[in-house]
Amino acid sequence: MAKVPRNFRLLEELEKGEKGIGDGSCSYGLEDGDDIMMSHWNGTIIGPGHTVHENRIYSLKITCGEDYPDRPPSVQFVSRVNLPFVNQVDGKVDPTKLPVLAHWNRNYSIETVLVEIRREMGSANNRKLPQPPEGSTF
Repeated sequence: MAKVPRNFRLLEELEKGEKGIGDGSCSYGLEDGDDIMMSHWNGTIIGPGHTVHENRIYSLKITCGEDYPDRPPSVQFVSRVNLPFVNQVDGKVDPTKLPVLAHWNRNYSIETVLVEIRREMGSANNRKLPQPPEGSTF
């Protein structure tokens, strides 16, 4: 099967992100519409219900390097969050601690990453973790 070139793939993701995903709990788009390499993205996750994250809006920065989608994007929270896979100094997501990044597959997407992070927020281990004040940033 032919490999879809990076920019075609990212254009597809941009189009999908602009339309919104499913229930609207995750969204993403280019940080700058003039970014012709489509490297720098913003993401938003609305915290899952019945958890300490409920009704919180989390902002993230996603960077798709030259090797994307063969290599995972780097992900960094702008909003402060207490999760075991997020560095508490700078908000960077540790790819070794988040399964979707640790076991990356070129068929995954920015959407896959955001949906998986949101799913982790609602997991039994993370749903009740004490969180920093709402609205605080890294």
